Amino acid sequence: MKMIYKLIVLSIIILIPAGLFSQKQIRLGHIDSQKLIMAMPESDSAQKKLQKVEQEFQATLEELQVEFNRKFKTYQDSYATMTELIRSTKESELNELSERIQNFQTQAQQDFERQRVDLFRPIQEKAKKAVDEVAEENGFTYVFDIGPGVGAIVYAATDTEDILPLVKVKLGLKE
Repeated sequence: MKMIYKLIVLSIIILIPAGLFSQKQIRLGHIDSQKLIMAMPESDSAQKKLQKVEQEFQATLEELQVEFNRKFKTYQDSYATMTELIRSTKESELNELSERIQNFQTQAQQDFERQRVDLFRPIQEKAKKAVDEVAEENGFTYVFDIGPGVGAIVYAATDTEDILPLVKVKLGLKE
């Protein structure tokens, strides 16, 4: 009986470390995806397109505002001499123009955001694909995005590896 007990204990002592060593090692990495995306040449092109759209929206908004200011000044200057019908008609025009300006601002903001998403989606997809490939090629178990506004990281071990340089190489970008 003692011999069987010793054999079982000896087996456990031999098998436990073997089981521990056979487990896959977890490898952690991190990347700042914002830095990666901003390093990609496609980002400059997308940013320039967005600036052009923003300038066009701003110019149209300024034109509408100038028109409103001109009509409002005319209304103020001739207010005392207007009949009630003309006064209410001018006030309705001003209210309609003010609503048009507000609607334009809202729609321009929504359109700008839609264009921003449309322009940066392929860039983000390309970056994600490169991160996935680098992580797989280098045996990373997890890669955390530590960029601003990405989410909270409660704890980041000091032994994680920044894979931004590897992904830049994958994409052919300069350091």
